[in-house]
Formats: sequence, structure tokens, C-alpha cells
Amino acid sequence: MKDDRIAQGVLLVDKEEGVSSFECVRRVRKILGVKKVGHAGTLDPFATGLLVLLLGQGTKLSPFLMAGRKRYLATLRLGCETDTLDLTGKIVRERPVESLCLEEVRKKASAFVGDVEQVPPSYSAVKHKGVRAYKMARRGVPLELKKRKVTIHRLEIHSLDLPEMTLSVDCSCGTYVRSLAADLGEALGAGAHLRSLRRLSSGPFTLDGAVRVGDLGPDAADAALRERIIPLTDALPDLSECVVDEETARRIRDGYQPGIEDLVGGIGAVDGTVKLIKGKELVALGDVTESSVGMKKRVRILRVFH
Repeated sequence: MKDDRIAQGVLLVDKEEGVSSFECVRRVRKILGVKKVGHAGTLDPFATGLLVLLLGQGTKLSPFLMAGRKRYLATLRLGCETDTLDLTGKIVRERPVESLCLEEVRKKASAFVGDVEQVPPSYSAVKHKGVRAYKMARRGVPLELKKRKVTIHRLEIHSLDLPEMTLSVDCSCGTYVRSLAADLGEALGAGAHLRSLRRLSSGPFTLDGAVRVGDLGPDAADAALRERIIPLTDALPDLSECVVDEETARRIRDGYQPGIEDLVGGIGAVDGTVKLIKGKELVALGDVTESSVGMKKRVRILRVFH
């Protein structure tokens, strides 16, 4: 077994259709010999595109990366609804597709931009009474999932070739593009399901430099894959960095909550979540807030990396 300490960070994978997210995790785990591998947001087997894999200590970054925006390219099929809201499900309703023009579709789509309420698909990993919704749906158990608020930052209709149309969407964490497709289809008076879905970006990452699933076969080179790993220090590029010395780093890893005086150069105007760095190592993620005593800034450690 290879040393887990070497493979720490983030690996970007371009997932293919028909391959599950778990299968991508399994292949990377086997090639690198790393026990701890997770991901920052799964993709359905029919979907393709960016899968952000977290290796070793990188799994601690999950809540920070999961919270980032996602961007997708999707194709909808109008006039046909399925129980899963995508092409893998059974057809439950068909309707004629009236003549639609691109301008009309774009006008209807604009109503979905902003904060919207969305019902998750019955065939989803959302828990209902402690059980995954898809497990209950497969058993034919009726579900009434609660609406949740999500944010559609941008929705652009690229083409309309009835009965299909192609769009791109920038959205918040927790958004189901399948539900968006169904809701948009209903607004157009025809219903719809998702024919294809490709994730283009997730948080700070895009498909640039992503490893193809085809390159994760049994003959994949361990060394070549390791060269593609994004170090922990670079995994959250939008966060400010604060430097700590070796002694402070050791103390933080032992449970110490540092003060401003422990940071090289202080905090200055920095607020919110920051990276605490020693050399090329990510020591911790901390939250900079105003102290209730004298309104001085303090650092509350959120995650520690060894």
C-alpha cells in the first residue's frame, strides 16, 4: 500500500456517461493506494463533467467546496415527463409541444433567475424521515418532499430545436437541474425532462486539466496521476492567506486557538474564512471575527490539517 500522506489534495475528473461517481472514487483509490477519497458533490450516472475528488486530508475541505457555485450545460426534452425527471425514468405523461419561439422561451426562463423554491426529485439522495428518497420512490412509497430555497444566478437558453432545447445554468449548492427542467417545461405548457447534463464548473474549479475517466483504467500510471493533484494550499484560491511560524503551526495542530499576535504580519483588513499557511503547508482554516472584548479581531479554528 502506498503512503497516504503523499496523495493529499484535490483531483479533478471529467466523468463520462454511464460511470457512477463512486466508480470514479474507487478507481482513484486503487491507482493511488489512498484509503480516504471523497468528492465535493456527486453526479448522476447519466451526467458527465466535472467531479471534484478529495484525497486524504483534502476530504476536510468538503463543506467549503460543496458550498460553491456550480455551472451546467443541459438539454431538455419538451412534451415528455418521466418519474425521475431525466432520461433514465419511465414516461408518466406526454403532451403536444406547441410552436415556441426563442424569445418567448427566454422570457419564461427569466422568471427562474434569483432565489426560487424548488422541490427535490423523488429519485434523489435527499432524506425523508431518515431514509433516502430514491429508496422509497423505488418501492413505490408516495413522497411529499419539502420545498427548499436555491439560487439560480444565471440561466441562458442557447438553442431551441423542438422538442429539445439547450441551456446553461449557474446555480447554488443544492440546486437540482432535473427539477429546474421539469419546472421550466411546465411553465412552457409542455412539461419536460432532462436529456443530458454536463457539469462545467464547481466552486473555483473548471474542466481545464481534469483527468478523463478513460485514463483511470488498470494501466493508469500512479506518478502521472499524482502530478495532477492540486495541493491543499491551492484548493481554496479565493481565500486570503495568513502565515504562521513552525511553533505556532505545531501548537494549532495540538488544539491551540491562535491570537492575532501569532500570525506573521497580522490580519489587517481580512475578515471571514482564511487559510493559515506555513511554507507550502496548509495548517488550518480559520474564521476571523471581531472579538467582543475591545473589538479586536480573533481567529477561530475551523479545520486543522496534519
